[in-house]
Amino acid sequence: MKKYKILGITTLALGILTVLMLKSCSAEQVATYQNKSGAQLWGENCIRCHNTPSPAAYNDTDWTTIGLHMRIRANLSKEQSEKIFAFIKSAN
Repeated sequence: MKKYKILGITTLALGILTVLMLKSCSAEQVATYQNKSGAQLWGENCIRCHNTPSPAAYNDTDWTTIGLHMRIRANLSKEQSEKIFAFIKSAN
């Protein structure tokens, strides 16, 4: 009986997470960032948690790895992260 209760709670939690993730990819949100540059997206997303590092502090390979990490942590779309890291790499 205890296993079924844990399974039910886990299923409910996964269902809620799925709904929240689908809502975060709404058409309205996609439209709001499509016309923005990487610099604008950096200012709206990354600067909330980070001071601006020197682009020369990391090479392009490092920035690619950092980009993947931040895409997950900041819940960025592929297009958003590509614009942001193209902006950062252009200053390298």
